[in-house]
Amino acid sequence: LIWVFKVLKASAELTRPATGCLAYGVFMDGARWDDAEGVIAESLPKVLFSAVPTLHLTPCEAAKDPTDRRAIYPSPLYKTSGRKGTLTTTGHSTNFVMTLMLPITKMHTEKYWTKRGVACLLQLDD
Repeated sequence: LIWVFKVLKASAELTRPATGCLAYGVFMDGARWDDAEGVIAESLPKVLFSAVPTLHLTPCEAAKDPTDRRAIYPSPLYKTSGRKGTLTTTGHSTNFVMTLMLPITKMHTEKYWTKRGVACLLQLDD
């Protein structure tokens, strides 16, 4: 099983989904979420972090995944902005949570956003 991600409109009224779960409190570093277009966009001037609207995560069999891999950016999701953690005995980082598949425009590629260092965070430094 894998997760299929859908970023809900910021103005959407939230109700309990029939399947899956809702996740909120995610921030984007290195880019922002364009709610009108429903894609990742360039950061606004002098804005380091921007909030991502609520995410709807739905479980799906990997073979039945409807996601077009050319139209998404696999954004890492970290607990903190440090983007690093200590490796546990299993070889996993203590800071990395999961990969979010976020839609991108046709004029940008996954490589474009990777070079910009775009990542999602669960906690901001204050």
